[in-house]
Amino acid sequence: MTFTRRGLGRLGLALLGASMLAPVSASAQDMPAPFDNPGEVEIALVRYLSTGDFFQAYLSGVEAQAKALGVNLRVFDSRQDAALQADMVDQAIALGVDGIIIQHGLTESMKEAAQRAVDAGIKVVAFDVNVENDAIPQIEQSDRDLARLALEQAIKDNGEEWTAAYVYVPGIAPLDRRNETWVEFKEKYPGINEVAQFGTLDNPIANSVANQARSVLSANPDIQVVFAPYDEFAKGVKIAVDEAGLSSSIKIYSADISTADIAAMREPGSAWAATAATNPAVVGEVSVRALAMLLAGEDPGHNVIVPPTLITQKDLNDQDIKNMDELAQKLPQFAHADVAVPAWMPLPPRD
Repeated sequence: MTFTRRGLGRLGLALLGASMLAPVSASAQDMPAPFDNPGEVEIALVRYLSTGDFFQAYLSGVEAQAKALGVNLRVFDSRQDAALQADMVDQAIALGVDGIIIQHGLTESMKEAAQRAVDAGIKVVAFDVNVENDAIPQIEQSDRDLARLALEQAIKDNGEEWTAAYVYVPGIAPLDRRNETWVEFKEKYPGINEVAQFGTLDNPIANSVANQARSVLSANPDIQVVFAPYDEFAKGVKIAVDEAGLSSSIKIYSADISTADIAAMREPGSAWAATAATNPAVVGEVSVRALAMLLAGEDPGHNVIVPPTLITQKDLNDQDIKNMDELAQKLPQFAHADVAVPAWMPLPPRD
């Protein structure tokens, strides 16, 4: 018996008990190869970060778009182990997948792994990790705009002079891009006085950041604004601010959004004033669509950017927005991004 590369990949998927989606698209006859044969395309999502509502929503978007396309999806979760994530890329290569989405990670560990996939003839896209490869489109949330929108609101709310704490972990591409905007804002507004910088990605992230924030707030009682440009960071800061009884004297500005974040922002007297966000489920959909375009021989562009939306505590309260579904309904620009949508591309059903 002769096994093809794809046949071996399918056998491996079955034997290893992969988490799979094997849907059938109703409009397969209208799609280009290889999507004209439902169930024939296999893609892998190789994750570095998975803790938190953002990443669960991102995964749901990947799953929904994969189902709409009629492709099989395998999910690898390295749980912030950089070496394991690189190994998982190699596992996906060995299984013979047609395409790989690399979701977050470290450039130094992902650069060579991504190149190995390209060398194997596999199409690759990368979300929020810079793999320094011209052949690999970069899916981005327009992180600089995320930071800019949040910081412009901080200026609007607090003026041009305030004492700040900043939550940051270097080496993560989206956080590094958001940091560039923070640095530019401090140069533009010299009245911003950063007195503390801290941050961690140790799980659970919010609780770990809360532990750090307790010490920072105790040591710097004059802090007025905390810029925490990732919602798990903001959750942690809010825990510490609430415990210290400082909700009326500190404002938190962040990036990203979830139903849990909305509830936290809408609590009476909440310090969490604003966030800038894309819909993580939409970003997941865009990641799959960009990869599908590559597989169909089309070019989604090297930088595939999903535009963000500013969401303030006032917006949520005034429009009585309680969850992500209502946010998408009342802010339509949040529900869909017209990005990487060729005419043949089927989209997930909208509620």
